[in-house]
Amino acid sequence: MPSTARPATARPATGRRVLPWLGLAALAGAITVGLWPRPIPVEAAPVTRGPLVVTVDDEGMTRVRHRYVVTSPAGGQLRRIDWKAGAEVIAGKTVLAVLEAAPGDFLDARLQAQAEARVRAAGAAREAATAQRERAAAADRLATADLARARRLRDDRVISAQELDHAQLRAEAAAQELRAAGFAVQVAAFELQQAEAVAARGTPGAPPEPLVITAPVNGRILRVFQESARVVPAGFPLLEVGDATDLEVRIEVLSRDGVAVRPGARVLLEQWGGTEPLQARVRLVEPSAFTKISALGVEEQRVYVIADLVDPSERRPTLGDSYRVEARIVVWENPAALQAPAGALFRRQGATQAYVVADGRAALRTVRTGRGNGLRTEILEGLREGEQVIVYPGDQVAAGRAVRSLTVTAP
Repeated sequence: MPSTARPATARPATGRRVLPWLGLAALAGAITVGLWPRPIPVEAAPVTRGPLVVTVDDEGMTRVRHRYVVTSPAGGQLRRIDWKAGAEVIAGKTVLAVLEAAPGDFLDARLQAQAEARVRAAGAAREAATAQRERAAAADRLATADLARARRLRDDRVISAQELDHAQLRAEAAAQELRAAGFAVQVAAFELQQAEAVAARGTPGAPPEPLVITAPVNGRILRVFQESARVVPAGFPLLEVGDATDLEVRIEVLSRDGVAVRPGARVLLEQWGGTEPLQARVRLVEPSAFTKISALGVEEQRVYVIADLVDPSERRPTLGDSYRVEARIVVWENPAALQAPAGALFRRQGATQAYVVADGRAALRTVRTGRGNGLRTEILEGLREGEQVIVYPGDQVAAGRAVRSLTVTAP
């Protein structure tokens, strides 16, 4: 009987000795779990392949390409000009102003000889302008034929896309030259008409006829400099006339950015009032820069870039002279560039590096970059398409550290 009572009292003593150890083990496990490093939340974005465009962005202003200031060919009494800005005019038909001269004007033999010489010079200028228009027309026909051949060769994959772009640029330039030559012929005819009218007023003893000044080109009146009737001298500016649909854009860029701009570069015009950007081509980068004080009081060297609008006037019927636009000049583009967000790249020890998410941990990579537009950068070496890079890594991110992606930014 006593031997059976001793085992019953030994079991509770053994359980009391094990419970403290179990509590200590649980406490140690809780401390270990609490101190175990947790994955750092990071923002990741994929490395993608697609079009990458590098642009020079700045403000620009539209202006009529060919504008003509109509002046008084002789001194006299100017009648009131009733025209307003925006009125449509026809070359050689629309009467812009009427000038009355005193009876004693242009009766001097020397002045009469000068007037007749101006008539002959204006006639020669008209012939030269006509010949230049024929030359421009021939160049336009040749450029149009070359463009048609280039398109067929491109369809057959004989030439590159760049050669097709060059052919298209030459065709556009030839068309603009032909248009300018047409305006030059109209202006030469106008100057000849005015010179003949002035010479006809020199008949001795005859009262001078009123001098009628007609429009030099087809277009619209841009400005009226003198509206009221008054006595004006020879050469006094009266009106400004031009074709309001024949526009170009003058873009003001920093001189260091202008060095990278080449004639023929593509230009996107935004914030002009329409829903879609307008297309333009760089025609000229002016060779002389100028100094401008910025809003912060800093001296800047700037240069004008002149671009021709490519889109037809039907797409911009309300765009006029001296309108503000925001221009993006394309200086480099690659339709299939391997690229990553610029915020994922950083400089360390003279090299460009990035963190890649691999198996839930951050891996440090050294990369070689190419062009960039501030938002995305071309990747030449070090990253592969589809890899996730950490955007704007903080101080806690290190090689081998566990990370957890919270969001994935759009490529």
